[in-house]
Amino acid sequence: MQIILMHSRFTQAKSVTLSSRHVFLAIFAFIILMAVSGALMATLTLRLASADLPILRSILPASVSSPLAGDANGKDRYLKENLAAMAVKLGEMQAQLMRLDALGERVQGLAGVKPEEFNFKELPPRGGPEISSAPSRELNMAELQAALDAFQKDVEHRSDYLNVVETNLMSFKIQSKLLPTIQPVNVTYNASGFGWRLDPFTGRNAFHEGIDFPAPTGTPIVAAAGGVVIASEFHPQFGNMLEIDHGGELITRYAHTSKIYVKLGDIVKRGQHVADIGSTGRSTGSHLHFEVRIKDVPQDPNKFLTAGANQAKLAALKQK
Repeated sequence: MQIILMHSRFTQAKSVTLSSRHVFLAIFAFIILMAVSGALMATLTLRLASADLPILRSILPASVSSPLAGDANGKDRYLKENLAAMAVKLGEMQAQLMRLDALGERVQGLAGVKPEEFNFKELPPRGGPEISSAPSRELNMAELQAALDAFQKDVEHRSDYLNVVETNLMSFKIQSKLLPTIQPVNVTYNASGFGWRLDPFTGRNAFHEGIDFPAPTGTPIVAAAGGVVIASEFHPQFGNMLEIDHGGELITRYAHTSKIYVKLGDIVKRGQHVADIGSTGRSTGSHLHFEVRIKDVPQDPNKFLTAGANQAKLAALKQK
């Protein structure tokens, strides 16, 4: 094949003769160029795919864009990234479990459960037969991640639930301490109960709004419950009188005392020594007149004292 070349710069026409060997060499060079270009394009595509670009991930097939479809280095990198993410989540869950254990121990103490009966720091015993009809299988990475997410949510829900339980138990604990359930004087009987009786001065039928505990003058009187002193004064009928407000419009009154050790506005604790027995005011002898009033309506103190005695018995049985 002869090719004639003509140009204005040439003084005369030039010719090039191509043989069949030249044609074969040109075709071979073109094939080599296409192969090299294809290899370069594949390498560039895989490198961009490893960068996890959203556009390429939507264009490329799953076999090319997936890290697991590549070489061993891609698989290792994929596993390391997932393991690192799960390790972070596992650390967060461990911190949550530590807080949950501490919260459980506080709730356990408020509920009065013995530590040896419910130990939060030990795993509960578990077991059971292996069922051959339902063969077990290993979790894949996606299932393991989903299980961790579900477990984290369960831990958060249980923590919220225990916080509510702790708040309610604390409220019940405070309320129980504000109820007058401790006998104010250490005596075994009372001289006059709550209700109708013959007045010791007039001999007429009269309503007695409290309980009289006889004891020698100077016998200690303790607060039947915690509260605030709202009266510490001399009363013409009750003599040296002390009143303690326990909240909820509930008060206790201690009358005929010989001496009072607290003053108006003082905060007293349950079982605190607040006065001594005497015979001041309208009294026939040394004793304590004890009243429980709700909204200024007299209540039978025996209901509260009996409940306190029963509670004390239950606590003693639990300790055995």
